[in-house]
Amino acid sequence: MLLWRLQYRLYRLSRSLRQRVRRRVTNMGLVFIGAVVLTAFMGIDTENNMDYQVFSLLLFLCVVASCFNWFFRLQFAPRRILPRFGTVGCPVTYKLLIKNLGRRNYRGLTALEELADAGPSFDQWFTAQRFLEKHSFRFTQSPLARHSPPAQVKGAAIWSLPVRHEVEVELELTPLRRGVLRFSGAILARTDPFGLFRAFCHGPLPQSLLVLPKRYPLPPLALTGSTRYQSGGVALASSVGQSEEFVALRDYRHGDPLRHIHWRTWARLGKPVVKEYEDEFFVRHALVLDTFTEQDPDEALEEAVSVAASFACTLQTQESLLDLMFVGATSYCFTSGRGVAHVEQMLEILASVSACRNQSFGALEHLVLDHIQAVSGCVCVLLDWDEQRRRLVRKLREYGLPVLVMVITAGGGSQVVGESPSVDQQTPVYMLEAGRIEQGLARL
Repeated sequence: MLLWRLQYRLYRLSRSLRQRVRRRVTNMGLVFIGAVVLTAFMGIDTENNMDYQVFSLLLFLCVVASCFNWFFRLQFAPRRILPRFGTVGCPVTYKLLIKNLGRRNYRGLTALEELADAGPSFDQWFTAQRFLEKHSFRFTQSPLARHSPPAQVKGAAIWSLPVRHEVEVELELTPLRRGVLRFSGAILARTDPFGLFRAFCHGPLPQSLLVLPKRYPLPPLALTGSTRYQSGGVALASSVGQSEEFVALRDYRHGDPLRHIHWRTWARLGKPVVKEYEDEFFVRHALVLDTFTEQDPDEALEEAVSVAASFACTLQTQESLLDLMFVGATSYCFTSGRGVAHVEQMLEILASVSACRNQSFGALEHLVLDHIQAVSGCVCVLLDWDEQRRRLVRKLREYGLPVLVMVITAGGGSQVVGESPSVDQQTPVYMLEAGRIEQGLARL
């Protein structure tokens, strides 16, 4: 284990150096450095060629360019105005305000962001190495590739920054991973006169942005399922009369039926008032998300979360409840719909879902079966199609529930699913390949 930790330290060091070089050296600077190295090898024989003179000139220009950046000192106060949410793959535009606290004017600056990206932990790195050892002869994407920076930020040019003045710039950020995106500060960059290197001035500005999962468009779905009795239905969902038990009076809302208007109260108050009844019979769907995987991070799990988020957004438009069920550190069941919770709250929960490794798939099976009496239908988003998952679907069918089953497989066909692609004629199993999820969902 000591050797593994040493390799992890070397990985972190090389990763940090690559990020520094990528940020501080411009494309022209990379060309210059490459030319310096090339002429250094070609100019070893100083008697038979003149390449050493080109090497000396290029090296001198690089040294002079780097010296210009030693004298870049700027005190500034940044302010960032972020939206409430972002979405994976969707550009987010926001404002950054920079106030010059120095004693001179500056021109030709670039505003950048400093993200708090700590990189993979040792456990994540070690899991990725074990995965690569098992799949050394397969053309699969390295799990470490998904530990790239959490977002891409386009810099904004600041043409002039006067003394004691505040300048507003607009930045564009594209999140690459769901979850909490943390900012550690703002950066003002200046390029040397030759355009080879950048000098940075940092301004601390810790802040965070919640990045929601990617969503896919879904075809029109008619999820079957009859209404079920919900114990304590009024506490579960806001409703207006499908049963005969009167509950209370409330203000009229657009779309309320005219037969529920309480005319006496309207005449007394001068505004429309309707009668509210207890409604304990309505449709309730279960959205089952499989989080049991050995990889961290796992491409199939990320796609499964995106598919679940797509269904959560679509099913909110129907007059039903939606129970999101998954297993993380413990078993979770979150309910939304009919005024209980909004779609944004469901997406916030999905943004924080992580892989489960300390429990077996049986924990998810117990969670689903404990709530099966109140459920009208079930949507299962699975990461495999083994005997355990087939048994869960069979049990759901034995209760007479309509079930929609989707199995997310890793891209490139690297993940092998079990045989028997369907449970019965009424319950087909849709295989969705990571990287081609949208095409697969179009076949539903």
